[in-house]
Amino acid sequence: MKNTIKLVTKLVALLLVAVMCLGIFASCGKKEDTTPLVVGYAPFNEKFSPFFSETAYDQDVYAMTQLGLLTSDRTGAVVEKGINGTTIAYNGTDYTYYGPADLTITENADGTVDYDFTLRKDIVFSDGQKLTIDDVIFTMYVLSDPAYDGSSTFFALPIEGMKEYRAGMSAKWNLILDDLAAESTANKDKGYYTDADKTAFLTAWNKAGVSFAQSIVDYCMANYASYGAVDVATSAELWGFEVEDGGTAEDFWNALFEAYGYNTNDTNGLNFEKAESAFTAYLSGNLDDEMLKAVQTGTSAPNISGIKKTGDYSMTIKMTKVDATAIYQLGVSITPMHYYGDKSLYNYNANQFGFTKGDLSGVRSKTTKPLGAGPYKFLKYEDGVVYFEANSKYYRGTPKTKYINFKQCMTDDDKLNGVLQGTIDITDPSFSNDTIKAIEEANGGSLDGSVVTTNTVDNLGYGYIGMCATVMNVGGNPSSDASKNLRKAFATVLSVYRELAIDSYYGDRASVINYPISNTSWAAPQSTDDGYKVAFSVDASGKDIYTSGMTADEKYAAALAASLTFFEAAGYTVEDGIVTAAPEGAKLEYEAWIPADGSGDHPSFMILTEASKAFATIGITLKIKDLTNSSELWDALEANQVAMWCAAWGASVDPDMYQIYFSGDGTNEEGGSNYMYKIDDAQLNQLILDARASTDQAYRKSMYKACLDIVVDWAVEIPVYQRQNAIIFSTERVDLNTITPDITTFYGWMSEIENTQLK
Repeated sequence: MKNTIKLVTKLVALLLVAVMCLGIFASCGKKEDTTPLVVGYAPFNEKFSPFFSETAYDQDVYAMTQLGLLTSDRTGAVVEKGINGTTIAYNGTDYTYYGPADLTITENADGTVDYDFTLRKDIVFSDGQKLTIDDVIFTMYVLSDPAYDGSSTFFALPIEGMKEYRAGMSAKWNLILDDLAAESTANKDKGYYTDADKTAFLTAWNKAGVSFAQSIVDYCMANYASYGAVDVATSAELWGFEVEDGGTAEDFWNALFEAYGYNTNDTNGLNFEKAESAFTAYLSGNLDDEMLKAVQTGTSAPNISGIKKTGDYSMTIKMTKVDATAIYQLGVSITPMHYYGDKSLYNYNANQFGFTKGDLSGVRSKTTKPLGAGPYKFLKYEDGVVYFEANSKYYRGTPKTKYINFKQCMTDDDKLNGVLQGTIDITDPSFSNDTIKAIEEANGGSLDGSVVTTNTVDNLGYGYIGMCATVMNVGGNPSSDASKNLRKAFATVLSVYRELAIDSYYGDRASVINYPISNTSWAAPQSTDDGYKVAFSVDASGKDIYTSGMTADEKYAAALAASLTFFEAAGYTVEDGIVTAAPEGAKLEYEAWIPADGSGDHPSFMILTEASKAFATIGITLKIKDLTNSSELWDALEANQVAMWCAAWGASVDPDMYQIYFSGDGTNEEGGSNYMYKIDDAQLNQLILDARASTDQAYRKSMYKACLDIVVDWAVEIPVYQRQNAIIFSTERVDLNTITPDITTFYGWMSEIENTQLK
């Protein structure tokens, strides 16, 4: 009996030890498996859809769950052979890039271009269903549908048959809006909508408008409280609209509607005023499925002839012409048709593509819950936090961190403090002087230390000072040598103060650039390139202004002296170093507009103030208009009322210059942003078109260098600075050896997120 009790006691003890060991192992496993990596984000809009997301933060959410048809390297170049991987050197290190497909591009003798895609055959979505070319075709047809109103412009590609497929159909709400804008009933008279439809639309319109106005108020109160944005009236005033004290968001909406009516255009309508999302995004969110469906208004092709299935894992897209930018649009997220669409509605040979043409209600119903073949599965969005779980079926292997949370932070301070206090592991605060100071204090004087590790990349864009050729010219001829010399006179002095101002405002967080293009672009001229010049560094005779060893004050004096040579060449009267008279159409006084919040808070503000002082010594007046509301600037630019202004461009992966500098040639329309500069140069137009019509990067770079030289010669844009963005990591919690190496503007920390681990 004693032996039995003893044996039982031993067995119990062994079981307890086993349980304790299991508990220990479970605890260790629990830490590895269930402790989430937390990423700090700005507020989400919960449009986590590869089709309908709008903000960068929502796009990052869906990107965690999706797999793109194409991938790119660290320079932003598209990788065309992804199945077996392509090895490309960067910063002296070879990196191999993988993707779900191989791409072959063939330029045909008739001017058409074939893009042949072949998919891997072993990829499945996170729910286990196979990924095939049918999912790619489904995705492309959604993006091409006449009822599609998301941010993608895939439908604008010169794909054979695209226009015919989209013709003859229009969303019902667009037909109502067209009638309202034209004060017409033409579409109603054709039976495309009813009075009840119009009433429902107007209800949705006003509801969306109040929400839209409130979003602007919320934005102003969050970002401009120090400038007086404390309620609707003060926020509206900062935004450039008048609302009585005690007014509501509805009053603000009425003011917006009075200004724009039913114009929803991005450049001169309601969509232009957005603080976060565009007005039409609020509108579509308030419309029912029937209103969003497309109505048949004419003849519409049953398919897109240029999109052809060639096998279960292959397809060809035929473009009617060479478009160098097209490849960036073709890398669509491969969405699962069985989830976003309806497999019973897919029959390629019968022109059925996974949904009813003109009806995207099924796709829209999945907007808040993304699913795909990406590295992570979306679990839920709750209380401002997006929860992800590793996708064990990810084709590049199960991610090493099982759970990741994207946590909403209301301010940049929340992001930074989250890392410092241990509640956030990775985030992207504004890289301001205050942020730098706080990081350095936490680390004991460095941006990289025991608490925080900082990674900086160049921002995809650049700061500039612009001049309008139709406002700043001689004799009413913007393209004359005299007019160019007038603008060069100002550009030469403004340019010399760039280094002083940018160093003062940004320190090491930005650098001066010499061509109007972001340094992130492969087309940006480098100092080692033949023909590279410092911007506006020669006088009117072409002689270099600066010599090595010059002090800053000597440079300022040399620039001012050179500006006098340009004023003389422009036809100004210069006597004893003083400008005394202006030629016809030109002036002795010009004004520069700068959106510096009325307090001089802008990187280029010091450039203007120092240049203004210098010009005053030679008889030229440069007035500075410091705006509290930046929308005033864009309105005035559109009306060609501004001679000179300070702003920044956002850039894209491809350096296509059509949008900014193309002035129209009778066949092709003017680029949408050229209204600011008013360049009209046939040679520049042709170079832009030539660059667009080639996929040879070396050739395109030479074309763009020639374009940039012409823009500089017109002196309508002074390149100023390239600033940096920052991603910060908790040194204490993140295993820095596992984050994406050599992070760049185009290859962020999420690019290899499957490898990222906590310590």
